[in-house]
Amino acid sequence: MVLDKAVRPDVLPTDRLGPTGVCRPELRAELRRIDDLRNSITVVTLWGAVIGLVALAVTLNNWLFYVAAFVLFGPIYVRFAILMHEAAHKLLFTNKRINDFVGTWLIAFPAFTPIQLYRRAHFSHHREEFGPEEPDIAFYGGYQCDRRTLRRRLLRDAVGISGWKNFTSLVMAIRNPAARKVVSSILGVQAVLWAVSWLATGRWWIYPLLWWLPWMTQWRVLNRLRSIAEHGGLEASKDRRVTTHAVRQSLAARMWLVPYNTGWHLAHHVDMGVPWRNLPRYHEELVRAGYVTDELVYPSYFALWRALSGAEPEEAAVPPAA
Repeated sequence: MVLDKAVRPDVLPTDRLGPTGVCRPELRAELRRIDDLRNSITVVTLWGAVIGLVALAVTLNNWLFYVAAFVLFGPIYVRFAILMHEAAHKLLFTNKRINDFVGTWLIAFPAFTPIQLYRRAHFSHHREEFGPEEPDIAFYGGYQCDRRTLRRRLLRDAVGISGWKNFTSLVMAIRNPAARKVVSSILGVQAVLWAVSWLATGRWWIYPLLWWLPWMTQWRVLNRLRSIAEHGGLEASKDRRVTTHAVRQSLAARMWLVPYNTGWHLAHHVDMGVPWRNLPRYHEELVRAGYVTDELVYPSYFALWRALSGAEPEEAAVPPAA
């Protein structure tokens, strides 16, 4: 899956980019600017979508609309994950206390994520993808694989097997004194969400159907597909073009799988200090410099997934023990 060096020319440094691809100071300051007002609107809008989708399903009160709402909560979870990722990088708000409060209580804990643990692990991921301390290898290790293997993994995600494993691990972690406070907080937030949804709708099953179950099922599928599209089939290298895929962004992909510009993932790994709103512009800087070439960019996520599942069974990589 690592593309030939011919499509990864040595073009750095340039007059605008440094030796690693990070922008020179005058441009870097501009691209690293965080837009507090627009990010506030984004967080409020996301929660508005959650409330509005539940309200619409309950008002229409038809099983077809409940199914539709269930399906739409998959990409809503993707949005929570990406905003949590921004907060973990301290890029959601310039005020770090606000960043951590919103990122923890309004984004991460509602999405079942201990953001403090995620932050430490995620920075290990950025220090060296595929390195000895790589925490995310379970997500995208074992690729390329054959299509039957990929279907089996996605089926495990879709029916809740992977989700149940994660959920029980979270609940059981309350027995660990070091994790008890965080786990209790996450479960407490979930209890509040359940109580509020029950009181507001008069239906006890709204929370498990439209919040817990999509996290257990759809979110697992979408997270796997996105994760392998970011790093699957690649290898450790100082050249981020060897560790991270580049994929052409379509409107459908941005709506369903990679919202908030997270699809410009190569740019994010070249400089993780660039907030999400500025990643497309930073990507264009990398293209303009010749660092990202047309041959390096997959035309679609489907094309990349086909390549990741194109190995013959005997050639498929051995999946990690996770």
